[in-house]
Amino acid sequence: MDHASPLSIRALATGRAAATRALLFILLFGTAALACAAPLPADDAERDCWISYTRERTQTNLKELTNVDFSNLRNGYAVSSPVLVEFAVRGMGVVPAGKLLKGTGHHHILIDSRLPASISDAIPFNDKHKHFGKGQTATLLDLPAGRHTLRLLFADHEHRPYFVFSPEITVDVLGKRSDTPRPKIDPKNFNASCAAWYQDEISRPRPPDEPLYFSNLRAGEAVTSPFNVRLGVDGFGICAAGQSAEKTGHFMLELLTRSGHKPVQSIDLSNGATQTNLAAATGAYILRLRFVDPANGNDVLKPNELPIEVKGQERL
Repeated sequence: MDHASPLSIRALATGRAAATRALLFILLFGTAALACAAPLPADDAERDCWISYTRERTQTNLKELTNVDFSNLRNGYAVSSPVLVEFAVRGMGVVPAGKLLKGTGHHHILIDSRLPASISDAIPFNDKHKHFGKGQTATLLDLPAGRHTLRLLFADHEHRPYFVFSPEITVDVLGKRSDTPRPKIDPKNFNASCAAWYQDEISRPRPPDEPLYFSNLRAGEAVTSPFNVRLGVDGFGICAAGQSAEKTGHFMLELLTRSGHKPVQSIDLSNGATQTNLAAATGAYILRLRFVDPANGNDVLKPNELPIEVKGQERL
């Protein structure tokens, strides 16, 4: 009788372990959470890699009251095209272009371009200046291979820039995603291979079955309090209360105990913000994300419930 190779035995053991974790997850969190929230990677090495970046993704920024930046990309990332670009704003809100409301605006991406010299002139419409006047929280950029600079710039209802922009970042586009092999993690060279896998993973187009999502957290992830939560929606735009536009809404975020779903905090981001900071005691929680109609408060999409664990506290 042939004996199984060590590789096949390890693969079988890994598969059984993943199945066991999935069953345990369902028992603990329920199928509704599984159906809504993106899970942690099933592969052990990929999960360990993802978790190694948790603190970076959820680090709070308490120095800048008004802040706009990329939710998923960092300076120096190597990515494939099309590249997912997610953006977040705090301290101001999002409203579609053409809608006048104090303290709001919409996102623009500057590609291989400097900041405008004038804040009184509208941002031009061309391939170097991408406009997101429908209140979008993300986009897919089809960039040619090579090195590119990206910067987010927030602007008013007439596309005139505020003095609110992200640091400029540089990304290296390796080529077309369809022609570029997906990075794999090598346990013998974990740090370098993890970095390559993570940068590809975080910049991949999102699956279409989760229109309302947490952009920086996955189901079952453990965080240190206080932590930053970034929110996104596909197929809809953000519109702060006080204005209205077709296919828009704003976020509401609730922190619930995992046992009994008792409310701990409720944050109404009716100002059009797409990120917020949370502080919670050590324990197990559910983050419930809602996307509501500014006019009546009704849910536009099915709420997304994400289980998390607060594992510790950071002294500020």
